[in-house]
Amino acid sequence: MSKIVENNASSMWQRRLGKVVGYHLLVESWEVAKLAFPMVLVQLGQIAIMTINTAFIGRIGVEALGAVALASKVYLFMFTLGIGPLVAVPTLTAQAFGANDPAKVRRSLRMGLWMAMLLSIPIAAVALRAEALLVALGQAPDVARLGQQYLSGLVWGVAPALSLLVIRGFMGGVNRPEPVFWITLSAIPVNALLNYLLIYGKFGLPRLELFGSGLATALVNSATFSAGLWVATTRRPFRNYHVLAQFWRVDWPSMRQLLAVGAPISIAFLMKDGLFSAGALLAGLIGTSALAAHQVTLQVAAIPSMISFGISTAAAVRVGNAVGRRDGYSVWRAGVAAILIGVAIAAVWTVLVIVARFEIAELLLGGLPESETTIGLTATLLLVGASLFVTDAAQSIAAGGLRGLRDTRVPILLAGTAYWVFGFSLSYILSSEMGLGAIGIWMGISIGTAIYAGLLVSRFLSLANKRAQSSA
Repeated sequence: MSKIVENNASSMWQRRLGKVVGYHLLVESWEVAKLAFPMVLVQLGQIAIMTINTAFIGRIGVEALGAVALASKVYLFMFTLGIGPLVAVPTLTAQAFGANDPAKVRRSLRMGLWMAMLLSIPIAAVALRAEALLVALGQAPDVARLGQQYLSGLVWGVAPALSLLVIRGFMGGVNRPEPVFWITLSAIPVNALLNYLLIYGKFGLPRLELFGSGLATALVNSATFSAGLWVATTRRPFRNYHVLAQFWRVDWPSMRQLLAVGAPISIAFLMKDGLFSAGALLAGLIGTSALAAHQVTLQVAAIPSMISFGISTAAAVRVGNAVGRRDGYSVWRAGVAAILIGVAIAAVWTVLVIVARFEIAELLLGGLPESETTIGLTATLLLVGASLFVTDAAQSIAAGGLRGLRDTRVPILLAGTAYWVFGFSLSYILSSEMGLGAIGIWMGISIGTAIYAGLLVSRFLSLANKRAQSSA
């Protein structure tokens, strides 16, 4: 009888504990959602700006559009290589904010701005030599020349773009990301207007075409950074940190922290981007239709990926806040809540794409020659590619949680294993050796992404559980 009573009491206690855990997880989900929402909108705002640029450039000509696409790959490769240390800013800021250390918050921002200026030098140098690089890579001289025109205008916005990323990290780290959203929202129509004026030479301005589009984006980058810096230095609560105080002083320990946390992030980003670029090369070997279908599928996949990155940044901030407070249980709760939110959104997007895959393919490819064959292949690739939306969201957000724990080195090894040992190998074998073509490419990418997601989620849960047990 006593054992029955003990079992009933234990069962009742477990139910009550489960309710408490569920309630706390629900509360944390709400906090993550509030923080992530403006961050996600900023990411979507960036997509809107790039789409507007593409629309204006497309009216110049097909050759111009192709040239900008190639030149942008060179630019984005260098930009991605450089943003890792800056992506570390919200983590370091969040930990300092959680520990109630305003001096460290200020140092994280200050050294982030220094890092942005230093990183902009090699990125700008490569952008200014892109024509020679593209020719060396076998591109036609005329295409390389047009691409250089675009980058020659865009290069003036490299330092402001990187610096705004630091401002975003600072504001997100102190749980106030809203100003950057409003700044980005305001930039969308301004970018469209400047593209119109400078590309086509309206209202007495010279017709600058591709150089004008790049310059328009550079001017917008400069304006948005200036607005962000103004908010950070004059508006509450940001001005309380005195972010520009002793700006000329270099804090070497903080710089080393940014590099130690951020450099592995850059490598992990490049491993993922490299897999998709390798997939494009494999698709190009198959044929024009396969390459077009691959690019459309990649564009559709970019939307949930950008949303997940916004949630990932929120996860890094919430986990970093908990680390700063030495609250191990909140570390677990913040990461799990963010992953659940991201997976739920990705699942909805998956269903939408599967249902509307033929309509999406026809909308984006309807005007191309032999479009019926390409549309059918694209619809199939969207069906296969949709299988990675959920797993890509899980890996991105788990990576954000690990950034909040400053665990960025092991994920490099996991990325190399999942994306290249499994993902690329399977893409090649399934597409070339087994004759599945572009479908095989996306099957390999999807499997590699699923493996990476499983590894990252498992690692985050393991580290979070250890912290929760140590603080119990």
